[in-house]
Amino acid sequence: MNFDRLFTASRCMAPCGWLILALTCPSAIAENSFPGGVPGKDINFSMGHPLEAESDLTMKNAVRLALQQNPELASFDKEVRALEGATLQAGLLRNPDVSLNIDNVGNMGVSQGRGAPPGATIKENVEQQDLIFRISQLIELGGKRAARAYAASLGQELAGKDFETKRLELIARVANTFMEVLAGQEQLRLAEESQQLAQKVVDTVKRRVLAGKVPPIEETKAGVAFSTTQIALGQARRELAAARQRLALLWGDASPRFGRVLGNLELLTTLPNFEALSESVLASPMAGRARKGIEHRKALLEVEQTRRVPNITIGGGMIKHWESGGTTGVVGISMPLQIFDRNQGNVREAHERLNKALDEQAATDLRLKTELVQAYETLSAVQNEITILRSEILPAAKSAFEVTNKGYELGKFGFLEVLDAQRTLFQNQVLYVRALANHHRLVNEIERLTAAPIDGIPSAPTDGRADLEYKE
Repeated sequence: MNFDRLFTASRCMAPCGWLILALTCPSAIAENSFPGGVPGKDINFSMGHPLEAESDLTMKNAVRLALQQNPELASFDKEVRALEGATLQAGLLRNPDVSLNIDNVGNMGVSQGRGAPPGATIKENVEQQDLIFRISQLIELGGKRAARAYAASLGQELAGKDFETKRLELIARVANTFMEVLAGQEQLRLAEESQQLAQKVVDTVKRRVLAGKVPPIEETKAGVAFSTTQIALGQARRELAAARQRLALLWGDASPRFGRVLGNLELLTTLPNFEALSESVLASPMAGRARKGIEHRKALLEVEQTRRVPNITIGGGMIKHWESGGTTGVVGISMPLQIFDRNQGNVREAHERLNKALDEQAATDLRLKTELVQAYETLSAVQNEITILRSEILPAAKSAFEVTNKGYELGKFGFLEVLDAQRTLFQNQVLYVRALANHHRLVNEIERLTAAPIDGIPSAPTDGRADLEYKE
């Protein structure tokens, strides 16, 4: 089985940074990379099912399905698209105002004398009125529109960073769950092998009991041991089914529609250099999102500061005098007197929001470094555990079981020694599989934090033991 190593990378492109998903398979760049525009714009979030039922599943296909059909990621994409409209709206000019008034409306009820023709009365009434037409335009001063549009564009970029972060998290979740399924398949295989070994022991004990070489109580003990392997086999099946269900739910399937997952748990990665990882984690989309938040808050502060400058309204129009038949032009300008409200409260709030963003950026950097240290140290310990299990414990446990089983057939060992050797071998095999799965989970976590392929980071110095064990 071949395991498609998954990694993620983050690059910054103007005006936003797009996340590039790559796979270390012959097709180096996945189809869902962003060619430009809004993050996720070219991803189809339809709920179709391109995966054929009961077909084998690779890591690459699992990630593609999740990126296309995960509803949570789709919601972040919709937010980015919605902010496109907010950015457009922020840069628009204000609409002009038009008014049409008629003065002396109350004179419509005045009569010039009884008996006058109705037409004459109406004519005299209309001539006493004035028709006033005005048009005015608000002129924003102090760079308000430019500041507002810039702040809206940064808000859109901020949403793009959120999309990138969520996309990274989703890829890591898919990778981790995929490895859980892969480890579950291996644990099920080990449980089946353990049951087969237990069955062979039962058969051997039966033959020795029939031959009168051992008491019948040993056949009972062998049956109990075989029942224990049946319990372990049932548990392994349930855990695998649950992991498969969790994986399918990541792309919206209520039940798994795939067969086996394809991968190689023993394809490990050399421990990278911690200093290089520390530099990468500060260039990740999560760290970039915090820095972009500071820029956004600065832009919002500038918006509030521009509002301290009063706007002016310029207008003009004409007055139609029905009585005299003349027309008069009018021109006006108005401006609010900012005596009490100079927007000082909103400016102060924006200042504090900016200070909060600075603190959040420092907290984000600290959190990312802390998570990286924890993952790095745990990965180092897990790699050492895998090395010891692979090179020392498992070969010794397998040899001990083979020797005791053969010796029991020859009458040199008791049944308890065989049972203990079998249990020790199975437990260490399960421990080895779990350590391998934990190794890949930690690698996925580091790649999520750094948004970069761990294989592309310089390796840490080793003591020489791991060089023979790990394969790039």
